[in-house]
Amino acid sequence: MPHTRYTTLIGADTLAQRMAAAPQSVLVFDCRFDLADPAAGTTAYAGGHLPGAHYLHLDDDLSGPKTGLNGRHPLPQRDAFARTLESRGMRRDVQVIAYDAQDGRYAARLWWLLRWLGHDTVAVLDGGLHAWVAGGHPIDTSAVSVSPSASGSFVPAAPLTTTVGVVEVEQNLTRHAQLLIDARSPDRYRGENETLDPRAGHIPGARNRFFMDNLNAEGRFKPGHTLRDEFAALIGDTPAQRVVLQCGSGVTACHNALAMELAGLQGSALYGGSWSEWCANPARPIATGPNP
Repeated sequence: MPHTRYTTLIGADTLAQRMAAAPQSVLVFDCRFDLADPAAGTTAYAGGHLPGAHYLHLDDDLSGPKTGLNGRHPLPQRDAFARTLESRGMRRDVQVIAYDAQDGRYAARLWWLLRWLGHDTVAVLDGGLHAWVAGGHPIDTSAVSVSPSASGSFVPAAPLTTTVGVVEVEQNLTRHAQLLIDARSPDRYRGENETLDPRAGHIPGARNRFFMDNLNAEGRFKPGHTLRDEFAALIGDTPAQRVVLQCGSGVTACHNALAMELAGLQGSALYGGSWSEWCANPARPIATGPNP
């Protein structure tokens, strides 16, 4: 019997029902992470996770090698990332679920990456681990392994997402063909309280949409119509296909990508290197101050 495909969000109760009814049809990934303590996610996973969930580390699994000039979390190489997923049992016919315990910021990175590999049957657990626990669903502490016979054959397909590189962003300073949306907190966007990157400010011309504004007071994503109104107020009549999403290192920008998808605004691109790549070159201009 065919199962419902989830391509943006899934609720905790719905996921629990799906896992109970057809466990082999679901592949769950725990994406918890802490920028200040890169080992925190691994430790938290060992202390308890969704039954059957595999852990993916932001630095080691969801990012590629750093050069010092390509940002703090460069995109992984597509084939290498596909092999990482395959080693956890990834298949073309599986429903992938991503979750974290923060606000969806790291889960959304996996959501975006899988779409980049051409797999759209991927959803973020709305409300994350907190919603799962609040719903009275079980937590498991046992290690999860995949036998060779259970591993899938996962070959990347045509990307369902678009990326731009730093050269295109540099050219846009004069061409103004695309609108950059910066997902960082307003103070970092303005050039205040910068603790993660060597220079403070934002890419000239970028507008600010703090990714946390995509959530309601309960930590779940706002309804699509609300998100659409809020993004429309920011981008005006700019088509979504001309929007480039960025943040500090290409992670929380994916949260805005998911929010735009929920809003029915498809086609935005990701600048993966984001501010951490941009500011690594002192010759690149920066701007400070609030949204224009």
